[in-house]
Amino acid sequence: MIPEHIQDIKTRYGIVGRDEKLILALDTAIQVAKTDLSVLIQGESGVGKEIIPRVIHDCSLRKNKRYIAINCGSIPEGTIDSELFGHEKGSYTGAIGERDGYFGAADGGTLFLDEVGELPMTTQARLLRVLETGEYIRVGSDTPRRTNVRIVAATNVDIPQAIKEGRFREDLYYRLCSINILMPPLRDRGYDAVLLFKLFAMNTANKYHILEPVRLSEDGEQTVMAYKWPGNVRQLKNVVEQISILEQGAQINSEVLARYGIIAGQGEKYAIQPTNRHGKDESGRDWANEISWLASAVMKLRAEVDELKSIILSDHKSSSAPLQLQDLSTLEQTIEPEEYIPATPIVPPAPKVNIQPSSSPEVIVPPIPSSHEYDEIEILKEESNLNIVDQEKQNIIRALHQCKNSKRMAAKMLGISERTLYRRIKDYDIE
Repeated sequence: MIPEHIQDIKTRYGIVGRDEKLILALDTAIQVAKTDLSVLIQGESGVGKEIIPRVIHDCSLRKNKRYIAINCGSIPEGTIDSELFGHEKGSYTGAIGERDGYFGAADGGTLFLDEVGELPMTTQARLLRVLETGEYIRVGSDTPRRTNVRIVAATNVDIPQAIKEGRFREDLYYRLCSINILMPPLRDRGYDAVLLFKLFAMNTANKYHILEPVRLSEDGEQTVMAYKWPGNVRQLKNVVEQISILEQGAQINSEVLARYGIIAGQGEKYAIQPTNRHGKDESGRDWANEISWLASAVMKLRAEVDELKSIILSDHKSSSAPLQLQDLSTLEQTIEPEEYIPATPIVPPAPKVNIQPSSSPEVIVPPIPSSHEYDEIEILKEESNLNIVDQEKQNIIRALHQCKNSKRMAAKMLGISERTLYRRIKDYDIE
């Protein structure tokens, strides 16, 4: 049973998982948040280390002060001291003014140093001085400045090995590692990989207007749990997005997963198979022909979608009942309520017809309101040259005009949620 305070944090930050090591990392972050101790977060690339410093800051007494996250590996070695500690005017070519640096800007708050293992040795010495004395010196200055900043660092580097190789200061390591938090790799989190697969599938379906998200079969779940996931959660999200686009609405088993390099017990860092000059991989599979077939299938599917639009509009015109969207309950049940924390609202599937659905956006056809609630609104008629997206946009504009720009009344008139209406207004840039 997950403690209530941990579940609250998971819900707040959209964290999915029940693994004991993940729960321990979150619990440690919450406990240490009330102190000013330096924290070092260690874990492989892609495990989600960046969420821990955010939790620490938001649960600390510094939560009303600034939180600054810096990727130390992305700053050139020649300018990193200036970025972190600031500089004086004229201290080097291009220094046309003074700069506080991140340590000055984050005074009183929290500074997250991601990829701290990539810092140059000279910068490590400066960082050690800040941790020991709370003082730093700008580039080009000899006057110490004080800062009250909480340091949280993260790295995927094997620090003990880097110390042996002379790439990292041992004294800095012990200063940073007042509290050490280990983020587990995805391969060690068991069923969490399946929960994340389901969540990413739903989010992808919502983002790209796919009517039904992909789902895992029983052997597919076993494959996902047995795969080593060298890229961790980042790799899983990437794979799920690929599968969601190319296998829309399908049940994903181990055979389908194998086509994307996901095989139980395996997990090479670069799973993409090389192709020869004839467009075939080492197994002899002709990808060029398959891509050509896929393009042809997409064109055929597009023609079927156009026919589907005509059927929907024709059926609605001949019926007095408004077109209703299905309830979300069946969709949300694919993940346990405790673990399902969607980043974006879920678009429910449209009414089923005999024609294969596609990824095109669903049509919003407003129901006719009763006369005592609203004035009657005209529904746009389908023109041969009228794009379905334009039709939907015009329906929304008419509803907003009829309801005097009341989003709640317009949403009710259109038969959609207010959240969906706001998203459509943003997508179509409606003023």
